[in-house]
Amino acid sequence: MRLSQISSGIRIDGRLSEQEWSTADSIADLTQVEPREGAAPAARTVVRVLTTGDALIIGVRADDPEPSRIVSFARQRDATLDSEDHIKIALDTYMDGRSGYVFAVNPNGARYDALIANQGAGENANWDAVWQAATARTSTGWSAEILIPLKTLLFRPGLTEWGFNVQRRIQRLQETDRWASAERDYKVTQTSRAGLLTHLPPFQLGLGLSVRPSVTGGGERDSAGASLRDRSHASLDATQRLGPNTLASLTVNTDFAETEVDARQVNLTRFPLFFPEKRTFFLEGADIFDFGLGLTSDLDVLPFFSRRIGLLAGEQVPIDVGAKVNGRAGDLNFGALAVRTRDVDTFPTASSMAVVRVKQNVLRESSVGFIATAGDPLGRSGSWLVGPDLTYQTSRFRGDKNFLVGVWGLVTGREDLRTGDRSAAGFELDYPNDLWDLTLKYKRIGDAFDPSLGFVPRPAVHIANLGADWQPRPSRPIGPLHVRQCFWENQLSYVAGLTGGWQSYRYFMAPINCRLESGDRFEFNFVPTGERLAEPFEVADRVTIPARAYHFNRFRLEGGLAAKRRFNAQATWWFGQFYGGHLDQYELSAVWKPSALIIVELAGEHDAGRMPEGNFVQNLVGTRLRLNVSPDLQLTSVLQYDSESESFGTNTRLRWTFDPLGDLFVVYNHNLRTRDPLTFRRELVFASNQLLVKAQYAFRY
Repeated sequence: MRLSQISSGIRIDGRLSEQEWSTADSIADLTQVEPREGAAPAARTVVRVLTTGDALIIGVRADDPEPSRIVSFARQRDATLDSEDHIKIALDTYMDGRSGYVFAVNPNGARYDALIANQGAGENANWDAVWQAATARTSTGWSAEILIPLKTLLFRPGLTEWGFNVQRRIQRLQETDRWASAERDYKVTQTSRAGLLTHLPPFQLGLGLSVRPSVTGGGERDSAGASLRDRSHASLDATQRLGPNTLASLTVNTDFAETEVDARQVNLTRFPLFFPEKRTFFLEGADIFDFGLGLTSDLDVLPFFSRRIGLLAGEQVPIDVGAKVNGRAGDLNFGALAVRTRDVDTFPTASSMAVVRVKQNVLRESSVGFIATAGDPLGRSGSWLVGPDLTYQTSRFRGDKNFLVGVWGLVTGREDLRTGDRSAAGFELDYPNDLWDLTLKYKRIGDAFDPSLGFVPRPAVHIANLGADWQPRPSRPIGPLHVRQCFWENQLSYVAGLTGGWQSYRYFMAPINCRLESGDRFEFNFVPTGERLAEPFEVADRVTIPARAYHFNRFRLEGGLAAKRRFNAQATWWFGQFYGGHLDQYELSAVWKPSALIIVELAGEHDAGRMPEGNFVQNLVGTRLRLNVSPDLQLTSVLQYDSESESFGTNTRLRWTFDPLGDLFVVYNHNLRTRDPLTFRRELVFASNQLLVKAQYAFRY
C-alpha cells in the first residue's frame, strides 16, 4: 500500500471527515483467517495511511452490518483487546522480518501497544509509547484514527518502504481478518510475512531529544505507630536519538511510583515464582535483550532478568542513575545497559551493573548473537556472565510452514562460585503451526550456574521437554456441539541430576480440550507426575513433606464462558493425588462489564491439602475494579488477600493523561494483617500505607 503525504495535520477525532482521506491509497481487501481461512470477511474494512513528515496517521473504516452488536467494553490504556472488536496494526520499521511495533484500538478508543518479541512469536505488552487514537461509532459500524509520532519509533534510515500488516477482530462472530499472510499458521506479528507500506518520504525527527522531568510527592508508614516517612523527590528521564535507528536513554533518581502492584500467587512448588518487568526504563528496547530460542517462555534459564536491578525481595532499591543505548545498524541489533543503585538500610545494595547484547540478522529470518553481564545486586565481587546464541527460523519450511532451531550456551562467574560447573547450554526444535505444534527442548544447567542478573530457579539439572499437539478443526458438528477447534495436547517434561537419576517428570495430556463456535470452551487433563525429594519440603506452614520418591496422578476439569459476553468466567478444578496425600485446587476468575465505564474482575483460589504430615488450606482472593471515564482517565483499584502471608492489601491508582506527553498519577497503597504479629490474635491490624502523587511531562525537540 502506498503512503500518502499531506501538508497539514489531521484532527484526530476518529471520523475520517477530511478530504485527504478520500484521495489516499487504501487497503480494502482483508481475508478471513478464522473461522474460514481464505474466505471473504463478514464485513468490509478499509485502511488508509497518511504522513505529515513527522508522524504516521492511520485511518480505519470498520463496517458492520449489525453495529448495535459490536463487542467493546474496555477503555483503559493497555487493555487486553483480544476478546473484543479491535483493529491491530503491525509495523516493521527495519524491514528485518524479526522485529517491530504493534498498535491496536477498539471501538471505545482503548489503546494497546507492544513490542514484537521472540522474533514475531509474541508481544511485550508492558512497553508503552507516545501516540494518539480516537474512534467514532457510525450507522455502518465504527471508524478510527491513529497518530503515531515518528519520534516514537526507531527505524532504519534510507528505507522507502516498511513492513505493514492489519488485522481486524469481529468478536461476536469469533472472526479474524487480515491483510497480508491471512493464514492460520502465521501471526500478524510475524513481520517476515507482512505486506509493504511504500513511498516513504525522508522523515523529520528534529533534534531527537526528549526530556521528561517528574515530581513525586507523598509519604508512607511502614508499621503501626511509625512516623510518616517523606517520599517526595524529583527524577529525570531523557532520551536522545543517535540517528533514526538508535536511542540513548538516561534516568536519574529513578522513580517507579506509577507501576502497578504485582498480582499475588500461590506457590506449592519448591521453586521461586516469576514476576514480569513493568518499569518503563527497562522495557524500552527489551526485545533486543531477549536471549535464546524459547527461554523467555520456559523460564528455566534467563541470563538477564531486569527485575534483579532495583528490586530486592519485591522492595524497591533506589537507582541513582541508569543509562542505556539500543538500536539497529543494518542487520546488527545492539543494546547496552548500565545502572548504579545505592544502599538500603543495612543491605549492601550499592552496586554498579551492566548488560551488553548484540544480535546479527542472518539469512531471511535467522540470527546469531551474544550477551554479557557484569555486576551484582548485592555488591558481590567478580560477577560476570557471557554466552552466544543462534536461531535458525523460517516461515517457508516445506513451502509455507514455521520451523525454528535454536542453540545457546552461557558461562558465569563470581568470587563465591570458585568450584563447580558454572555453565549452561541448550537447544530447541520447534514446529509451531495451526494443525501440528511440535517441540523438542533440552537444557543442561551446572550446579554452580548462578547468574547475578539472571533467573535460574533450578540449577544442577538436565531438563528435557517434548511436546506434540494436534489441533484439528472439525468440518462438521461433534454431536450437539459446534466445535471451532480441538487441542489434543501431549507435553512431557523430564528433569535429571547432573550425575544421573531422575528428579522430576510430568506428562500433561489433554484428551479433551475444545473451543466452540460461540467462544465457550471446556477441557479435561490427566497429569501423571513424579518428584524425588532430596531433602524435606515445606509445602505449607507446619506441613513438611519427607524426602523420598513420589509418583502421583493429577487431574483437571476446566470450563470457560466466551469473553465476548458481558459476564464471562472460567472455573478450574485440579484434583487427585499430591505427593503422599491428596490436593484439591479450586480456581475461579470472572469479569463483569456492565458498561464501558465500569469493569469488575474477580479471581480466587482455594487449595485444600490432606497429607499424612498434616492438612493445610490456602486461600487467595483478588479483585480489580476499573472506572474508565475515558481512554485518558482511569481509576483502578486492586484488592488482594492471601492466607499464607495472612495479609490484605489494596493498590489504588488514578491515571490522567492530560496530554499525549503528560501524565498525572495518584497512587494509594494500604496493607493490613489478619493476625497481630505481637499478640498473635486474629484480627485486622494496620501493616503499612503509602500515598504518592506523581506528575510527569515530556518535552520533545
